[in-house]
Amino acid sequence: MDKPLNPPIKSRVKIIFAGTPEFSVPYLEGLLADPDFLIAGVITQSDKPSGRNHELFPSPIKLSAQKNDLQIWQPEKLRKDENIFADLESVKADLLIVVAYGQIIPQNILDLFPKGAINVHPSLLPKYRGASPIQSAILSGERETGISIMLMDAKMDHGPILAQDVMQLTGEETNASLHFKLAKTGVRLLIETTKRFVEGRIEPQAQNDDEATFCATITKDDAKINWNQSAQSIKQKIYAFYPWPATWTTLDGQRVKIFPPIAIINSSKINEEDSIGKLEIIDGELNVKCGQGELILRKIQLEGKKEIPADDFIRGHKEIAGKKFI
Repeated sequence: MDKPLNPPIKSRVKIIFAGTPEFSVPYLEGLLADPDFLIAGVITQSDKPSGRNHELFPSPIKLSAQKNDLQIWQPEKLRKDENIFADLESVKADLLIVVAYGQIIPQNILDLFPKGAINVHPSLLPKYRGASPIQSAILSGERETGISIMLMDAKMDHGPILAQDVMQLTGEETNASLHFKLAKTGVRLLIETTKRFVEGRIEPQAQNDDEATFCATITKDDAKINWNQSAQSIKQKIYAFYPWPATWTTLDGQRVKIFPPIAIINSSKINEEDSIGKLEIIDGELNVKCGQGELILRKIQLEGKKEIPADDFIRGHKEIAGKKFI
């Protein structure tokens, strides 16, 4: 009789989980559903202000932790919190698992866990170490990306690799859709890898630092479209920054957000400089000229308004042809 691929481990593993955004939630809930793991508590970012009234909102991981009656820590600055070290030490967890927590975890906290600290990173490390690996893969037009399960050390995304899973890309993925696809793959990979690691059935493999690339935190200012770029580059940016921070431009002094889907036409054409950003209505569709090629826009949002289809925008702005995005 064949042995199961992932037999139950010898003793239940006690875990502290650190994460913040929606991307982290399937990992926490996958670990909670597995009888081989006991989640002893969650570390997440502090509640953040949002909206016009700057009301404080909890992270998606905090909401999941509350739903599952878990202990929650929300240090403003993990490195400077004087109480969390003692709290975590008293829990006596075996393992720390980190999925998009959003702060550097200091070595003295990593050292609390006798089985180590495991990080899930949505790229094929050592490529795209840092805060925006999914967006960076789309921005760069990569044809593959993936999930890396790694042991943590004090450096960012630097530790040895335990497992990786490669995913082919079509070029039509958005930040949102690729987050979902990678999480679906990554939860299974994390659970399988963690069980094999704690049983001593994985030999960690050091990363090649010479091949490392890095990606920075994305801001709203990064999302401004430069129409001098090629249609292909602009499309990649629109997809990479959807749904947040959402790419934007200006029209008649007002900010306009532009959303997927986007189609490229005349990609080999080099437009005249004075026509870059110019809007045209062709066969009932809203086209915009780029530094190389043109884009057909399908969804936009005027400042202070709701997202609408581009053809609704055309009907309400019959004078739009010939104007320019800046």
